[in-house]
Amino acid sequence: MAKALIVFGSTTGNTESVAHVIAKAVAENKIEAKVKNVTSVSKSDFSAAYDVFILGSSTWGDDEIELQEDFAEFYETMDDLDLDGKKVAVFGCGDKSYEHFCGAVDAIEGKCKSLGADVVVSGLKIDGDPDDYADDVIDWANSVASSL
Repeated sequence: MAKALIVFGSTTGNTESVAHVIAKAVAENKIEAKVKNVTSVSKSDFSAAYDVFILGSSTWGDDEIELQEDFAEFYETMDDLDLDGKKVAVFGCGDKSYEHFCGAVDAIEGKCKSLGADVVVSGLKIDGDPDDYADDVIDWANSVASSL
């Protein structure tokens, strides 16, 4: 059975909620999903036998792109990860009224690509309440699952 590690950083709970919807959707595609808060992941989690790493962070800030506080700390250490050839997908919550809507998704995708990762689907960007986008989240998770 394929395995997915879903890592999220969440301040208000929206990104965490999306992570769990993704986990349920990939599980329905016969993929074992493990969900972890970014504060509890380590370098060894990315050495483990996962078939895909799904990373999620909300975006904060008006003038510049700010990753969610806990994810920002992890982002700074990502250069230490061996992502070469590993499959990755990225999601995040944000607000379209800001200049850099879900810029964290773009930043994380860019970092993963620079580390040799294979970004398997375009990032999922959610505006506002994730409950309004449940079908989009499930469709995106199904696309991730079908990439394996």
